[in-house]
Amino acid sequence: MTDYNELLDQLKSGEIESLTVEKEDFLDFRTVLIAREDFKHFRGEAFHHGKTIYKYTQEPSK
Repeated sequence: MTDYNELLDQLKSGEIESLTVEKEDFLDFRTVLIAREDFKHFRGEAFHHGKTIYKYTQEPSK
């Protein structure tokens, strides 16, 4: 199983620029994402066939 918390930490620290989540992994990923205190700093952009690319932002979404 993918360690999404580790990947989100890498995204936050700048070790990786973006994180791609496929449609079949989205619900598992989202469960981990919304449990984080800093979840509003992660911004996802949806693409065709359910692929979503997440990036970390310094400003939280409102």
